[in-house]
Amino acid sequence: MFKKILIANRGEIALRIIRTCRELGIKTVAIYSKADADSLHVRFADEAVCIGPAPSRESYLNIPRIIAAAEITNADAIHPGYGFLSERAEFSAICKEYGIKFIGPSPEMIGLMGDKITAKDTMKKAKVPTIPGSEGLLESIEEGLGLAKEIGYPVILKATAGGGGKGMRVVTNETEFEKAWNDAKMESSAAFGNDGLYMEKFVEEPRHIEIQVMGDQFGKVCHLSERDCSIQRRHQKLVEETPSPVVSQELRDKMGKAAVQGAEAINYEGAGTIEFLVDKHGHFYFMEMNTRIQVEHPITEEVTDFDLIKEQIKVAAGMPISGRNYYPSRYAMECRINAEDPSNGFRPSPGKITNLHIPGGHGIRVDSHIYSGYVIPPNYDSMIAKLIAFGQSREEVIVRMKRALQEFVIEGIKTTIPFHIKLMDDKGFRSGKFTTKYLETFDFSNL
Repeated sequence: MFKKILIANRGEIALRIIRTCRELGIKTVAIYSKADADSLHVRFADEAVCIGPAPSRESYLNIPRIIAAAEITNADAIHPGYGFLSERAEFSAICKEYGIKFIGPSPEMIGLMGDKITAKDTMKKAKVPTIPGSEGLLESIEEGLGLAKEIGYPVILKATAGGGGKGMRVVTNETEFEKAWNDAKMESSAAFGNDGLYMEKFVEEPRHIEIQVMGDQFGKVCHLSERDCSIQRRHQKLVEETPSPVVSQELRDKMGKAAVQGAEAINYEGAGTIEFLVDKHGHFYFMEMNTRIQVEHPITEEVTDFDLIKEQIKVAAGMPISGRNYYPSRYAMECRINAEDPSNGFRPSPGKITNLHIPGGHGIRVDSHIYSGYVIPPNYDSMIAKLIAFGQSREEVIVRMKRALQEFVIEGIKTTIPFHIKLMDDKGFRSGKFTTKYLETFDFSNL
């Protein structure tokens, strides 16, 4: 087992990793930017190293400074958390070069799944269902038009280096194609420095369902069932739940088997997530693989009684997994609490928290790094807490979540709490009959 782990991240995920390390008797090193000097992960780690000013490129994305921090503190492993460098093959490779264990997959595995074209091709070979579309990058607009006619409209153009919805355009007919093509290429080039596009059949009335997988160094992979992430705005998840209200046990088994096949095809090591789109007919298609721990991992932990961070660390240390699959024994839901104003287009709302009350009670978990007096910096992602409710039925969880949301007091800034309270009362949401487009027609007034 490792003696000391450096956490190459910040905020609630850094704090989450520190907690598990303490239970395992492992010393921790926090890194932080000058903007995060007063963050709780800095306070609770055994050691802390400032690695630069506020901008991410000069701190949390600065590989030489992170490696230097690991060397001067004699850390023998690095946990990347999520975001930042967690899916950067280069970072995994440099850790290996310096004899520091990267708690996650190898550079080769990250590379295979990091490019969406390569990932789709890999999954096809593993007999994982994929969406009909181009075999690789589209070479020209004429090729795109021909393929769209062949597979049938609507289609969607996607940036090969994309993420967060950038470089994506839905095309419903031939007359829209040229403008969508030009817009997608321009946005992709500006966001990623790569204007490569590919095309897929557009899945109508989709649900976003992901399967949590865990693999060890001996080629063994298991799954921990699904999470439904369909409540999202502009491709950013806001609410996640498990089990999904639209996934039957038969579909769960099929998706779980496909996810394990996909992960085994690349000898996957560590925690990962195979993401699928499920259409209104119950057909599922591979979308992408996230080669890291997910923001929403706590709901899986609560329904399977399985510490995913602990298992990540054990697998990285060379320990085998049990190999059995895990199924939900109860229901769980997570609301992402962001420092944003939902009544004003979700505008970021950094600033000082003047008063704070964290909800509690049976069936409630809060993962957060905030406290009264904490100043939320404007430099990073706006998520400041994850509120998790769990219980014996979906109805019970929704009632419990609403109660906890009403009890959650964060003053001094705007948050997404009012939106979540309204959502918990929404008939469509409570019915479980919604798609990834549900919030496009949601009434954000009177929050």
